[in-house]
Amino acid sequence: MGTIERLMKPKAPSPCQATSFKLRRARRTDAGALVRLIVALAEFEKLSPPDAEAQARLVRDGFGAQPRFETWLAFADGASDPVGYAIFFETYSTFLARPTLYLEDLFVLPAFHRRGIGSALLRHCIQTAYERGCGRMTWTCLDWNTKAQSFYEGLGAQCLSDWRLYRLTRDRMTNDLTRSQCERSPGSNADPS
Repeated sequence: MGTIERLMKPKAPSPCQATSFKLRRARRTDAGALVRLIVALAEFEKLSPPDAEAQARLVRDGFGAQPRFETWLAFADGASDPVGYAIFFETYSTFLARPTLYLEDLFVLPAFHRRGIGSALLRHCIQTAYERGCGRMTWTCLDWNTKAQSFYEGLGAQCLSDWRLYRLTRDRMTNDLTRSQCERSPGSNADPS
């Protein structure tokens, strides 16, 4: 049994639940199923799903000539569509001088919970980070998702209480850039770099 197969083997499932599944990297032909899973995640997290324009960008950015992220899908036996997914990409730590694997999404449809699928997806991400020489792996978790928090902490992951997550939306970027241009004095030769 190879490393990936060992990592995918679920822990002590209930005898009445199907435990057989496979993970594979998403292909362009999986784009529609991936978008449906992302919409299901938004519903689970009580957030607005991506609109049609965002869905088109997801497909372009995930399956274009230079993908901006990598997606892995989980397929349960008997299910024609994927039942879970993980999306990740690399950032870089200047202090470690190593890449960081950033896990953007990890989701399994609720009907397929407690079968080891989410654990296998996460362990696949961990193995990928390790094999790529990453110095760490980072992700976020909603504050109300205490089951996930307990699972992550059981793996040895730490909740970073000394760091704050900041976000600047595209609208705010536009506002800031517009304001910055107005504040520059005419004829200024200042080099922004």
